[in-house]
Amino acid sequence: MLRSYLRSLLSGPLAVQLRRYTMVGASTAGVQMLLLWLFVDRGGMNYLVGATIAIEITIVMTYVLNNAWTFAAMQNSGVRAYLTGLLKTNLVRGTAIPIQLGVLYGLVDWLGIQYLLANAVAILLSGVYRYVLDVRWTWGRT
Repeated sequence: MLRSYLRSLLSGPLAVQLRRYTMVGASTAGVQMLLLWLFVDRGGMNYLVGATIAIEITIVMTYVLNNAWTFAAMQNSGVRAYLTGLLKTNLVRGTAIPIQLGVLYGLVDWLGIQYLLANAVAILLSGVYRYVLDVRWTWGRT
């Protein structure tokens, strides 16, 4: 069972979905990093406040892109389904915010890592969590 699942990550529909999810995630992570930099370096915000705002903005952006492209075969369509999916992804990704902010805080304040690099690490670490919950709950597929 595990072997066939791992094979499906390399080829087949799951592999395509995972690649698309990763591409959307990388794009929106870039936007999140840019927003964080703007909020902190240009706006003078605390890095944790800036990260929280940047995360929420990219949550919406990520949902729009994933719903249209990554999960097109099981897309949330119609106003009710679309808004329900947006609420679900906000809950999924909202529960990942403490993970991401905790990692960010630990890396910056405890280890002295620059906040943008620390944020990139935090995005990667919380990414698997977000993917599993999005696939299983936001788009209702296993």
